[in-house]
Amino acid sequence: MKFKILLLTVSLFTLSVSLFANPIIDSIGVKNNDGKKMVLFKVKAGDTYYSIGRRYNIKPQVLMKFNGAKKETLSLGKIVNVPTDIPYKKSKKEAAEAVVKETKKEKKARLAREAKEAKEEAKSKKHKKTENITPDPAPEQSVPEHAVAQQPAPVTQQPVVQQSVQQDNTPPTQYKVSAGETLYSIAKRFNTNVEAVTKLNNLTSTNLQPGQIILVQPATGQQQAQQPQQAVQQVATADTQPVVAKRDSNLAPVIAKDSSSHLNANKYGLYEKNEKGVATWIDDPSLDPNKKLVLHRTAPIGTVIKITNPMTNRTTFAKVVGRFTDNESTKDVILVMTKNVADSLGALDKRFHVNISYGSPNE
Repeated sequence: MKFKILLLTVSLFTLSVSLFANPIIDSIGVKNNDGKKMVLFKVKAGDTYYSIGRRYNIKPQVLMKFNGAKKETLSLGKIVNVPTDIPYKKSKKEAAEAVVKETKKEKKARLAREAKEAKEEAKSKKHKKTENITPDPAPEQSVPEHAVAQQPAPVTQQPVVQQSVQQDNTPPTQYKVSAGETLYSIAKRFNTNVEAVTKLNNLTSTNLQPGQIILVQPATGQQQAQQPQQAVQQVATADTQPVVAKRDSNLAPVIAKDSSSHLNANKYGLYEKNEKGVATWIDDPSLDPNKKLVLHRTAPIGTVIKITNPMTNRTTFAKVVGRFTDNESTKDVILVMTKNVADSLGALDKRFHVNISYGSPNE
């Protein structure tokens, strides 16, 4: 009797060890359910939610709700999902597949990001190219819209701005290319076009090198006369007589309209112009205060002007980027500049005297 009891105990222990060592595995398998193992059970004859729940130690009602079942009956071959609290461990194959999938996902995202950046860059280049080739009807229209306050003085008080007209059959001018200049900017400066400059110099490329000497055929007198000059038109409409700028009570007299002096043209076909008068600086969002930029009434846009403050004997150079009109802050001045230029000249006041000189293709 004792032997039979002992044999039965050993048999039960062996069965228990076998069950714990080898958990029940159905014919379908398992899958991941938020980090927990979920058994895929295939229904066989006689299986019910109650028997399946008892097998996996889960309540039948919970099992039915998890599978969205409304009826207790099961059809043969149906797959029942059985949730457990056992942590799910990926096999090596699954882990490798997950890595490959994640890598593909990252690669796809990277390619999409690069494609988007390339598209935006191409769009930006196209926009800049469109801006560069847009013809400028008149130099005055290239002035930044908010460079100065739009409160012009009466027409009769504006100084006459006259542009000398070159005679027809003017011989080609030798021009030395500066850093950053292009065929377009040079052609625009001499009131001609890129095609004419390219043909005149037999150029095979549009690239220019600093210091390179090229020939430029300025526009004829008739062509230049057709260029709209807003300031000239306004004065010509109101009064054909030249008007001398008013004197500032706080400063020395302002030079009249013919105050600039010049020498004969140099070997590059440029005439040196010298002017004396009052300058002022402004804070405007359209002009970068960290750059040396100026506005002038007549100097060609792109011209580099030499500026000297006689009070401090300090000199600097700045680039003309537009025109300006008379208002309270720019009244009777010959030059409007950024704060950077004023600081370089050691200016102590908002308005101060300057001596300027620059080269111009017109006398």
